[in-house]
Amino acid sequence: MMTARANYIGLAPKAMQILMDQEAYLREQFSESGILSTALWELLKLRVSQINRCAFCVDMHSKDALSHGETVERLIGLSAWHDMPMYSTTERAALAWAEHLTQGKPVDDHCYDKAVTALGEKGLVDVTIAVNAINSWNRIVKTFKPEVGSYKPQ
Repeated sequence: MMTARANYIGLAPKAMQILMDQEAYLREQFSESGILSTALWELLKLRVSQINRCAFCVDMHSKDALSHGETVERLIGLSAWHDMPMYSTTERAALAWAEHLTQGKPVDDHCYDKAVTALGEKGLVDVTIAVNAINSWNRIVKTFKPEVGSYKPQ
């Protein structure tokens, strides 16, 4: 039996608000009108959560992606996106960048140039912030372990 863990939201509301404000910023940046779409943001959150093996976040972001119109096939294929033809050039560049950063690999000039060519400078900044955000959430959630399956999309 697992003992209850600290209520991180209740104990650090100002810190959690900083993360929520970051989410609000990202929601504005990842819109259907620009190179960075809501669908891409959902894929990034899910893929990073898969890499980090964050069960609560994988559950949450799968549900969110589906509620935003993502297909089951693309969600199932996400762990093998390199070999799946159903992802766009922009999605591939963002997913590659997300994996690179999440795995803690150094960013050499070639890697940076490839990403900035595909995403643009502003897009690369926003994808980097998005990757940082979900990595932060994954580490918090894996520590305090909210109940997997308890998340309901809004």
